[in-house]
Amino acid sequence: MPFHSKEMLEQWLEEFAALGYSISDRVKVIPQDGADGLDTGLISLNLLDSMTLTYIQPEPLGSVHWGITFEARDVDLKLNPGRTLELSSELAMVSILCTFLQTKSLAEVEAVAGTVESGSLGL
Repeated sequence: MPFHSKEMLEQWLEEFAALGYSISDRVKVIPQDGADGLDTGLISLNLLDSMTLTYIQPEPLGSVHWGITFEARDVDLKLNPGRTLELSSELAMVSILCTFLQTKSLAEVEAVAGTVESGSLGL
């Protein structure tokens, strides 16, 4: 896919939430400059306010395949069982969101190529 604009990714996040998925208020689309200067968009969040920045983006950039990056931490993170459960819920949401974005990207590429209409995929 040539690039994912900030606006496109914000729309996809709204669609994801409209499907009934719980999405953290900390999930944000931020600008990211591509090699040709176009805004490719980047989704980020701070998991459980743990100071662990997490990014969801195409891997490699421009691909329909999406990956999740967890930035390195300077200090250990210690959680009690309740907070660990909250973190596992956020990780599940991030995993489902990443799969959703990958599916939307593939549908967009196929729609542009004329091989399938995105509406026929139920997306």
